[in-house]
Amino acid sequence: MKTVAFHTLGCKVNTYESNAMLKIFNDAGYQEVDFKQMADVYVINTCTVTNTGDSKSRQMIRKAIRKNPQATICVVGCYSQIAPEEIEQIEGVGVVLGTQYRQNIVEYVNEYLKTGKMVVKVDNIMNLKKFEDLNIDRFKNTRAFLKIQDGCNNFCTYCIIPYARGRVRSRSKDSVLNQASRLVANGYVEIVLTGIHTAGYGEDLEDYSFYDLLVDLVKIEGLKRLRISSIETSQISDEIIDLIGSNEIIVDHLHVPLQAGCDETLKRMNRKYTTNQYLEKINKIRSYLPNIAFTTDVIVGFPGETDEEFDKTYDFIKKVNYSELHVFPYSPRKNTPAAKMPNQVNDHIKHDRANRLLALSNELNRDFALKQIGKSLKVLFEKRDGDYLIGHASDYLKVKVKTDRDMIGEIVDIRIDKYDGILEGSVV
Repeated sequence: MKTVAFHTLGCKVNTYESNAMLKIFNDAGYQEVDFKQMADVYVINTCTVTNTGDSKSRQMIRKAIRKNPQATICVVGCYSQIAPEEIEQIEGVGVVLGTQYRQNIVEYVNEYLKTGKMVVKVDNIMNLKKFEDLNIDRFKNTRAFLKIQDGCNNFCTYCIIPYARGRVRSRSKDSVLNQASRLVANGYVEIVLTGIHTAGYGEDLEDYSFYDLLVDLVKIEGLKRLRISSIETSQISDEIIDLIGSNEIIVDHLHVPLQAGCDETLKRMNRKYTTNQYLEKINKIRSYLPNIAFTTDVIVGFPGETDEEFDKTYDFIKKVNYSELHVFPYSPRKNTPAAKMPNQVNDHIKHDRANRLLALSNELNRDFALKQIGKSLKVLFEKRDGDYLIGHASDYLKVKVKTDRDMIGEIVDIRIDKYDGILEGSVV
């Protein structure tokens, strides 16, 4: 039997797309093996968010070539979209695809095997208007991801992704709902909506919005939990707030990117809001949904970020009172406006600021977790660790329960008894 091995760098969207390509290979008779093993085909799904992502992508390409020089090496994704000529110069690569044409990957492998000539399919992504449907019916974990859109129209000064992914392209309503129904039929009780700019869904459609999609998704029989991977505060309309409050299927957790809690920094980033606008929306949501959990992304050490600007971000984060932070030291990305800005911050200062925010994140997470003691939370169990089952509550806090019961893949009511770095409870 022919074998294929995948190595995926970068975000959850890349992971989704790798799973979809694996399904295409499986349907063509290929069996998946570990990337460290000998395989007939290696697929490296690349990342280009940072220059380090480019470097790691090249490293994995060469690793696959060394492992089996006779294999077909396929390089796909954001790095190959941005810099295909760099990949074409690596001797041993057989197929180069950008962020489209992935549904035809097996055909291109066959073409390479037949001709022995490198196949390169990378077009101008900025003119692309059609969403590329990539379907997955099964995942290796207990929650299913559903990609509903691609591309981004924001053009933040630090980000290369619009140039790698193009502008917003939404998946058709019927395609989203059909795949969601298949996932539920296959036993998945939670679906996570994902994309490059997830709540940008519908910006390119007539008379059908992200809110409309949420309304249709919660009607799917058997779906127990719906989670939005990320949403800008400006995209959280009153309708969406009302829907979350009136429907138990949409979780009480929103990931709302901040990036900086200082207006001067936000302006240099080309983020299209002020801290006042952001906080006003957070407070409005909390007035309707007092138990909601907010998590966020923050970039530290952005060009020109002074101690005073960082302190403003630190204080703003405390004011918002998130339940968790994802902290990223700024990494210059060539060909972005931010990489050319003056007053680049040195790495020592970046990492010091990152550590301060990570410590704050731990403090905020602990405080939020302690408030759950005595409450009953709905937990989706995902794995076993010794005597314990571990999963996530709807507010995305991790919970463990000591039990012999097999409840993996089930949503169970758990009474929270204590906290010791992770919430622990018992079945209600």
